[in-house]
Amino acid sequence: MSEHSHEAVEQEVTNRTTFGFWVYLMTDCVLFASLFGAYAVLRNQTAGGVAGSEIFDLPFVLVETLILLTSSFTAGLAMLAMHRRDKSGVLAWFGVTFLLGASFLAMEFTEFAHLVQEGNSWRESAFLTSFFTLVGTHGLHILTGLIWMAVMGYHTYKRGLTPGITRRLTMFSLFWHFLDVVWIFIFTIVYLMGVI
Repeated sequence: MSEHSHEAVEQEVTNRTTFGFWVYLMTDCVLFASLFGAYAVLRNQTAGGVAGSEIFDLPFVLVETLILLTSSFTAGLAMLAMHRRDKSGVLAWFGVTFLLGASFLAMEFTEFAHLVQEGNSWRESAFLTSFFTLVGTHGLHILTGLIWMAVMGYHTYKRGLTPGITRRLTMFSLFWHFLDVVWIFIFTIVYLMGVI
């Protein structure tokens, strides 16, 4: 196979993968839109229990938000390093992104544990069920992203920036930025509007 035809095949695979991944992200948009819709309907259904304004710690969530937004920035720096073919830069910036993402997840887990400890678990009201479901689903996506990032970091370290790895890193970057966008909506609709 000539070099030109090999490049054409590689480009075709990239185009199909990118299209397929965008389709996946759209289905995830539908999932989160459904969860936001359920939350909007149930946010006042407290069954006589606590409301968001009583349990949300806005400064804590603001720090959480800044950590996740910073991780999106460092993921962008990793992609710039990838385009420069700088393997060390890719690994370093994705390492920072991983630590920030893990910190975000630890804070989310801490918030959930605190709420449950205070007697405000997902079983107490429709509001709390919808809150835990929406925020927890985002947290599961972050966990998936961290696993994906760790696997891709290992592959990048072992194999270098092959066309297949750069394609998967690009897909991961889209996924991570998507999660940041979803979190901005969660922060605004759930936390900010819940406290105001």
